[in-house]
Amino acid sequence: MTERISAREAIALITDSFAELPPPAGDFPPDGPLAWAGYDDARARAAARTGEEESVVCGTATFGTASFGTTTDGRPPLGPVTAVLVAFEFGFLGGSLGQRTGDRLEAAYDHARTHRLPVVSLVATGGSRMQEGMLALTQLQRVARQSALTREAGLAQIAVLRDPTTGGGWATLGAGADVTLALPGAQVGFAGSRVRPPDADPAAYTAEAQVAAGSVDALVQRDELRETLALWLDLLTHPAGGPAPVPAALGGARDLPATGWDAVRRARAGERPRAEDYLDACFTRRAAIGGDRCGGRDDGVLCGFGRTHDGGTVAYAAQRGTATRPAGYRTAARLTRMAGRLGIPVLTLVDTPGAANDADAEQEGAGPAIADLFAAVAGARTPVTTLVIGEGGSGGALALAAPGNTWATPDSYFSVIAPESAAAILKRPAEEVRATADQLRLRPQDLLDLGVIRGISPHRPGG
Repeated sequence: MTERISAREAIALITDSFAELPPPAGDFPPDGPLAWAGYDDARARAAARTGEEESVVCGTATFGTASFGTTTDGRPPLGPVTAVLVAFEFGFLGGSLGQRTGDRLEAAYDHARTHRLPVVSLVATGGSRMQEGMLALTQLQRVARQSALTREAGLAQIAVLRDPTTGGGWATLGAGADVTLALPGAQVGFAGSRVRPPDADPAAYTAEAQVAAGSVDALVQRDELRETLALWLDLLTHPAGGPAPVPAALGGARDLPATGWDAVRRARAGERPRAEDYLDACFTRRAAIGGDRCGGRDDGVLCGFGRTHDGGTVAYAAQRGTATRPAGYRTAARLTRMAGRLGIPVLTLVDTPGAANDADAEQEGAGPAIADLFAAVAGARTPVTTLVIGEGGSGGALALAAPGNTWATPDSYFSVIAPESAAAILKRPAEEVRATADQLRLRPQDLLDLGVIRGISPHRPGG
């Protein structure tokens, strides 16, 4: 368990300034809508203990200061960015959601849409308030509605999971955000500690477990939260003005491969530049998302958002040269759709021998996951730019490729199938693999002649 701090302490920890929104007016019957005996007294004690009138504090805040915005390495400074901030006070009836909580959250989201502001939620809640019965539970529908309207409005939502984050607060504000961060050691799960099966492993209900399961993007140390949020807000609110530029080719291969097998050999070379090298060259800053929100992660696909040297944000999905698993495709699809909602162009880097084809991959839904990414790219609301930087293995690579805007480096190839597999299917001996590679016409120059790619990426002048 991480050390718990109050809502006001959390606000002070991460913001430069904060102005509280006035609470919505409204009558509240004695002891609440259910006339639950002692409810008014419990609320009064909670107010005296915390200094708050409800379990959430809502307002507008600024993020991004000169103290960490100024850099010595030539990178542009961050922020400032103004956002609507929602902070739960766990000391007020366990941060539970009631009707007045819903009123405040709805007003905060409405303010965000009216003023075109992103939303940051600092979640610490035990769930819905029993003293208000089903009326408390239905506040989750209100929150979900407000979140959906804000998403449709093209405004970013970021959640920070504090200790504890359980019940409906996790299943709406937390898990429903575009980007979900968590404090290490926080209790995170739909089931609270008092309602789980007696033999349940408590480790499954932690922030660390949710990261491993692909439900949370990253763990963030408390002393790093201020700068992390400033970076995320800066990236998600400053989209690049046009399509992502085609990255310049890296590495030593400048001439084009003489044969198909030469192209394959180059793409498989261990010393060839990889995704991390290209991302470092493309962006001055970047922040990663992780996980498909369906129980899986694939570290072989890097997804996130980066600030280009021109100052705008581009989303990226980059394969790292491994066989891509279903979670990798689903995460890339999630990224593409998020970028489209926020008006951010997308860059994809293709480098895979193909989709993972083991039994686990099939059970994890390889086919539907690849289909979902094909659909996300085909229906992208912002421009997608693709660069093949290594192996382009069949449909597992093509799923990331932008129709009509795919490029290739001199040390890459793209093929309907790997030459070894093609030879095996055609029942050719091993010594004919190289000739098969030529027949597949998989070299960059072949792909250009066939109209599969738009061009071959040149090296940066002097690079």
